[in-house]
Amino acid sequence: MSETIKLDQFLKFCGEVSTGGQAKVMIQSGQVQVNGEIETRRGRKLVTGDRVLIAGKTLTVNLEEG
Repeated sequence: MSETIKLDQFLKFCGEVSTGGQAKVMIQSGQVQVNGEIETRRGRKLVTGDRVLIAGKTLTVNLEEG
């Protein structure tokens, strides 16, 4: 398993968006926060422990195998 995942890929993986286009729009319009700060870069690399806030829901990144 990779040690990082891009923000747009993470949102798709978690089922928060169904397409990369939806992820791009949500991220670039300021609707997504990473670790408490608005993130507008869809290519932002996330690591285990990062917290992503989208639509009032907090998701914690866990990229560890198992």
